This record gives sequence, C-alpha cells and structure tokens, in this order.
Amino acid sequence: MTGLPRRLFGLFAFLLAMIALAPPATAAGPTCSGKFVNPITDVCWSCLFPLSVGALRIWPSSRPDPSNPASPICACADPLPRIGISVGFWEPARLADVTMKPWCFPNLGGIRIAPGFDIGQGYLTGPSMVGGRSQSTAKWHVHWYVYPLLYWMEILTDFACFEQASFDIAYMTEVDPLWQDDSLAALINPEAIVFANPIAQAACAGDCIAGTVHLPLDPLFWCAGCQGSMYPLNGNIPSSIGHVQSSRLALSRFAFKMHREALAWGTMGSAGLCKKYLMPIMRKQQYRFQMVNPIPTVSGRFACSAIGASTMPPDAGRAYPAGGEDMGYLVWRKRNCCVL
Repeated sequence: MTGLPRRLFGLFAFLLAMIALAPPATAAGPTCSGKFVNPITDVCWSCLFPLSVGALRIWPSSRPDPSNPASPICACADPLPRIGISVGFWEPARLADVTMKPWCFPNLGGIRIAPGFDIGQGYLTGPSMVGGRSQSTAKWHVHWYVYPLLYWMEILTDFACFEQASFDIAYMTEVDPLWQDDSLAALINPEAIVFANPIAQAACAGDCIAGTVHLPLDPLFWCAGCQGSMYPLNGNIPSSIGHVQSSRLALSRFAFKMHREALAWGTMGSAGLCKKYLMPIMRKQQYRFQMVNPIPTVSGRFACSAIGASTMPPDAGRAYPAGGEDMGYLVWRKRNCCVL
C-alpha cells in the first residue's frame, strides 16, 4: 500500500483511535457539524495558479499573485550547493477548523472529541449584553492541520518543493491560554497598543479595498482588511457581522500568531527560494483561504480569497443558520522554490 491510499488509511486509523479513547459527549454539549474534505470535488484546483518561472507567468490566472524573483536562474548553498530554476506556485499546505464549539472538528466529519475535563469550554454564538448595549460578539477556536495535499496525491513525484509530511493536528487553541484572554495575548503582540487608535484603524479601509481588488497591503500588518483589526492575536471578535467574516478574521489572526511564535515560516519571495525563513510579522500576501465547510467554494476568482478581502458576494449564503458556527478552510500558501 503506497501513496495516497496508505496515507488515507493512516488518517482513518487515527480517527478511530481518537473516537475510541474519547469519553462520551454530554447531552448538554452543542452539536458539531461538518464533513470530510473530498480532495477531488472540494478543492479549488485552479487556485494552484498562476505558475511562474522567474518573473514570467507560464500558466496565467485571473487571481492576483505577489511578485516573484525576477531571474529564472537561482543558486543555493544549503543543504548542498546547487543551481536551479526559480519557480513560483500556490500549494494547499494547511487545513483549519474554525468553530465556536470547543473540541468540535468540522473537517473530520463533525465529530466532538471532548477531553473529559473543563478546558476551553466557553461557547458564545450570538449577541451579548456588554455595558448595557447590545453588541454582537463571537469567540472562535481554531484547529490547525498539516495538510500537504500535493505531496499526498503525488501530482509530481520527486518534486523537492512540496512539503513532505503526513497528516497531523498541529495545534488546538482550546489548550492555549493566550488564545482565551486578551491580556495574555499581549505577551506575544505588545505592539497592539500602538495601533489601538482611530487613525491606525482608519487605514484598514485601504487594506480592505486592496485585498478585494488585488492583494492586501503587507505594510499595514495590523489590519485584516474588510474583516477588521488583526490585533489581539486571539479568537475574541468584538464586532462580528457574520460567521464568514468573523471566522476568516479569527483564522487570519491565528495564522499571524503561528508566525509570531515561529510555528509558521516564510515561503515566498527571493528569501524562500532555498529554504523557509523566519517571518515574525506575517506577510498577508503569502496566504489564500478557501472555504471547504460547510459549503466548499471551488470556482470563481474569489474561491480562494486573500486575507482581508471582502466576503461579499463570494461567500454570501455559505453558512447555515443552524450549525454555521462550524467552518472549515483550506489554507493555500505561496511558494517560491529553486528547482534542480
């Protein structure tokens, strides 16, 4: 048994073990909804493009693309000295659950794997009364999966640029105290206080337009475009205007948090040709988010939108009134690589 069947068998064995070890869910627990991602029908395969060699696009696309290294020839010294060809493409590298229900895994078929003790159990889905006013707030949890789909499907064999890894749940915010509390989150984003003013937030309008029309503005790193402020780096969304908008904001913050903690690295541009590099301030242009749960977006220019792009109209009507708090996204990552 080799290739994709072997990896799928390993995934199902992992899930059966988790379900067998999990204690039975209590009756009071919220219902978790979702489905497994079908790698054929639920993935926007046109999001791989554009494909470039140097600055030349050899497989164009209507989707915007950040700038690539100008020269088609590249040289690397690590791990072995080599000369190759500079290529640029987009890879589906990570999968993310974004849910308001702790221990709910939409992308694993909508199962709940409760640990049996009270941790990360807050559950908030709608309006709350804050300071005597009705204010729509949301609290999201994120599960981050290692999901190198191109390597699994063996689309190109022996292509060194693909991340060669197996399926894994790399991070769960339920066990992260920094994700639960704004004050603790300041430990990893102390600069947030500098941008907590109307002038800095007004600049995010420009990032909203840029991210929707073309690409988000990396210099405005404190903005998540049309979704709101990137700070604090947690899932507490004070101004939720819809499940799609606020779940994408929570996922954007989480991706930034992973970079800040050196758990996610830079892969784009000239610096990424030979190896990944530290990127403590995340470049928003490195990522695209494609919804896969509850309704996959698999076609159209906005099927895999940039961070901060408007959610109207491409994602309108893609969250169910019941169970819409369980969202799933495929994370596309820009990759520049020096190929032998």
